[in-house]
Amino acid sequence: MENIREVLARNLKEKRQAFGITQSELAERADISTNFIALIETRKKFPAPETLERLANALDIEISELFANPVSPETALRNLHHAILDDLDRAIGEALDKAIGRRCKEGTGKG
Repeated sequence: MENIREVLARNLKEKRQAFGITQSELAERADISTNFIALIETRKKFPAPETLERLANALDIEISELFANPVSPETALRNLHHAILDDLDRAIGEALDKAIGRRCKEGTGKG
């Protein structure tokens, strides 16, 4: 599991590259040094909340996007598998309850 510095470093670099700007351009837009951007992206420094806000504004994103930790495809597939099995269990249980209830009504109606 990634720690918060790793998540921030990865997301900042990915967002910056997706925006199509260099570290220097981001630094200029956020009014911080290029060196500090590099230190954040290499997990050597962690910015203050005010700096995080400036970085998010410079990238035109919400601050929370800098800390989003997407689920791996394997985890997403495993979660989907469990959800499907849970739904099947529930559906089968409801069908059995309904069938048993019907049988009981039929059995008592004949007697």
